[in-house]
Amino acid sequence: MTYSRRNSVEEQQEARQKVEQITAVCEQLHITLDPIDWQHDGMRALVKVNNIDIAYLQDFGPCASDDILRRVQIKLFEHAALQSIHARPGLKALMWSPIDIVQPQEFLSLWVITLETDERIPIVETVRDGQRVYEPYPFNGNDEQQLARLFGPASKGEYHPGDSVTIKERERQYTGTIIYSIPPGKPVTNRKYASRGYHTISGVAYANDVAPRYIVDCGDGFPHIVHQSQIVQ
Repeated sequence: MTYSRRNSVEEQQEARQKVEQITAVCEQLHITLDPIDWQHDGMRALVKVNNIDIAYLQDFGPCASDDILRRVQIKLFEHAALQSIHARPGLKALMWSPIDIVQPQEFLSLWVITLETDERIPIVETVRDGQRVYEPYPFNGNDEQQLARLFGPASKGEYHPGDSVTIKERERQYTGTIIYSIPPGKPVTNRKYASRGYHTISGVAYANDVAPRYIVDCGDGFPHIVHQSQIVQ
């Protein structure tokens, strides 16, 4: 968004009000902002958390808590993912994917951050000592107890753990091994990438909302969670 600079007094007043609004919302969300130099930079002041750049004041729209949280989450999830692999300078995230898991858990949410290298990094969001913390999740695809805690009891589908399959996701194909099947009827994460309607697999018709889902390890980090309809081979 382009900001038209007015006289410094008016801009400082606007910046101060924006800082107060954002700070109040972040306190409710258990997020502590670094000091914001609105006196010097006005609406071009950077908002930071733990010295991580979030956005300029002028980039924040109406101070709705959901909007502010998502803006902070995007930056802190990405930072945690890059830090976890000691990424080269300049590497960025391409996608932020919340994972639908069984609740309650010891953390607020689990996301998979897909980097430009296509590596998929699981990051959890936790509140610790009154502050939101973003850190790698120690996922182990061979731990059936962990899989059950995250996704519920295993279910049976047309495919079975150990089966090698090719899946289609976001117009790309991946080959991997099924490690777990999720009970049908759970919501689909990243629904915008799933095709709609009915699909026939081995003579059985499934609606997307009730079709079996599978956890497929493709060797690129956190496994892919796919509908049966996304298995192409």
